[in-house]
Amino acid sequence: MMIARWQIDVRFGQKGTFIDSLTKWVKEIGPQIGWTADKVRIVTGSVGALESTVELEVRINDLNELNDSWERLGGIEAHKKWSLDIEPYVVSGTPNWKIYRVIKEF
Repeated sequence: MMIARWQIDVRFGQKGTFIDSLTKWVKEIGPQIGWTADKVRIVTGSVGALESTVELEVRINDLNELNDSWERLGGIEAHKKWSLDIEPYVVSGTPNWKIYRVIKEF
């Protein structure tokens, strides 16, 4: 199992609006690519992390699953529109993906 984290920094004063938009994305677009609510969580910076940082964390089986999800995502018009809609809230150049391998769960 792996964890894919999409990390993004949000402009000052826009975090609530961005999180609302991302939450809507998780509910409406995520399931179309297999990212159901039981596989996803949204976290934000608190202590020792930038408060402007928001992460979408997705549990995946492997990199093939992630690649398949990304390929399906590219064909969803609602996602393309959402990407344009969130641009005013995003600090340019900050979106990035980090992939972690789960070693042990307790």
